[in-house]
Amino acid sequence: MTTNFIINGTPYTAKLSDLPSDITLNTFIREHAGLPGTKFMCQEGGCGVCICVVTGKHPVTAEIRTWAVNSCLTLLSTCADWEITTTEGIGNKREGYHPIQQRLAKMNGTQCGYCSPGFVMNMYGLLKSKGNTITMEEVENSFGGNICRCTGYRPILDAMKSFAVDSNIEIPDECRDIEDLSNKMCPKTGVACSGACNGLKKRSPIEYDDGGQWFWPKSLADVFSAIDQSNGSN
Repeated sequence: MTTNFIINGTPYTAKLSDLPSDITLNTFIREHAGLPGTKFMCQEGGCGVCICVVTGKHPVTAEIRTWAVNSCLTLLSTCADWEITTTEGIGNKREGYHPIQQRLAKMNGTQCGYCSPGFVMNMYGLLKSKGNTITMEEVENSFGGNICRCTGYRPILDAMKSFAVDSNIEIPDECRDIEDLSNKMCPKTGVACSGACNGLKKRSPIEYDDGGQWFWPKSLADVFSAIDQSNGSN
């Protein structure tokens, strides 16, 4: 017996007799389709890192609907005729990122990043299921099954709530890499940042009673100089 479904636009035919009877959609996505963006952790549907989005017929009304699923609890044998979307399918480095992915990063919600694909896909599923018209209350009520181990829920929810029709959350300017900070004005000198505060007074090392030392390096050369001094004191 086989089952047919689509993942990120690619058709798949899975011969169920050649696979474990309890194989989940999560396992197939990661180990057979080679899409590791969908994570796994609790395998009980409680943490949300395994979430992906599916489009298929409602079993009663036959209406075509889109919803988010915990792929760790979804048996592959139930996925017949589904169109499945993972985080790689809505945006990636090569083809460009989805606005949800961009905004989560822009508003400092990615943190360690492990839970981020699950949050992104849950939000993507919510928007799709609601015709892109959602409220902040709906957003907050939809993330009870997503756990962030870094415990930084505020920036994550701010990023997601910014898509709501009743949101007044300010979206910051495009995030910039630390290498771009030379264009910033230095609050000490009032001129463009030079990338190093070499004009500040050099500080002497701190000597501790136990023989330890604390140095104040301002350049890579200062780091190696401190290492040499520390080795020499031993």
